[in-house]
Amino acid sequence: MPKRRDGTRPDHGAGLAGFGRYAGPATLILSSLADGPKHGYALTKDVEEFAGVRLAPGTLYEALARLESQGLIEALESEDRRRPYRLTAAGAVALQAHLDAQRRVTDTGLRRLAANWGTA
Repeated sequence: MPKRRDGTRPDHGAGLAGFGRYAGPATLILSSLADGPKHGYALTKDVEEFAGVRLAPGTLYEALARLESQGLIEALESEDRRRPYRLTAAGAVALQAHLDAQRRVTDTGLRRLAANWGTA
């Protein structure tokens, strides 16, 4: 496994690294559920509001199924046809790890832009 410049090895098992192309929708869904339980439509509206991204139904429900199968979210009982989901403790840990990793990428990109392009 390659090392970073600081000599540490990246922890590819942390966060949402195993989600591949679903990491983006997973991050948005987990971030939404960090605010409390929501059903699919409420998730879509919340994500659209805070991220400016509209998750297509297929993308949303595929990501929900993956997150639930990994134990990162759980479905709650419902009295109507809408199925609310909530973040699990494991989901909160995974989201925190993923967001910390993304913060490092963001900080690096902004630092490099400032140094080489006079921006950021």
